[in-house]
Amino acid sequence: MKEEQAVLDFFARTENLPLGLAVAEQMDELRVRMNTRFWQELHVRLQALIAAQQLPWHIEMTGDKNAPDSLLGLHCSIVPEQALYLRPMLEQQHLGGAWRIYFGLIWSAPPSPAQLTLPDVTRLKAALQNAGFKSNENFLAWQWTAFHPRRKDFLLRHAQQPEKLLDEVAAIFSALLIEHRALIEQANTALQSAPRGLTGSLNQLRDELID
Repeated sequence: MKEEQAVLDFFARTENLPLGLAVAEQMDELRVRMNTRFWQELHVRLQALIAAQQLPWHIEMTGDKNAPDSLLGLHCSIVPEQALYLRPMLEQQHLGGAWRIYFGLIWSAPPSPAQLTLPDVTRLKAALQNAGFKSNENFLAWQWTAFHPRRKDFLLRHAQQPEKLLDEVAAIFSALLIEHRALIEQANTALQSAPRGLTGSLNQLRDELID
């Protein structure tokens, strides 16, 4: 703590302030680059998992529409594609002044009241709630993780123990994909006959804050 205060005092001096601000800008850029690399590495890891487990998913990057060179996370598309389904996702969201990773099942388009009450859908929702997931109108299930991807402790772990950190994050998401595989597939099969008139997008759903 004393060392950190000494560094802060050094850069707070008028003659050192330009250097301190330049370093801060470069470090902000480094955080973004490390954050993007984390998602790229996790993408490769989860692609391998999906292939090994023969899961019916194609995993894709989720980009930051306000910063084309940055990534926000990963989401799955069903194979073969269908109009309405529950899509596994793992992303970071900025709330309360910090980035935090969350995951769950997001609707690919807004469901109708009748589709929300399909027995296979309600069965999946109940199982995930029993596992500690929350629910709202955009997500059948979602849950925060303990990971803050742009915080100092996370970045240091990513630099010093990348394999261990990636294993921990991948394990959380793989548990959703594998342990609840049968129920997710049953729910999406039930939704396959949904009317084609539904509209909406993943970006529209994601833009609304989680309650």
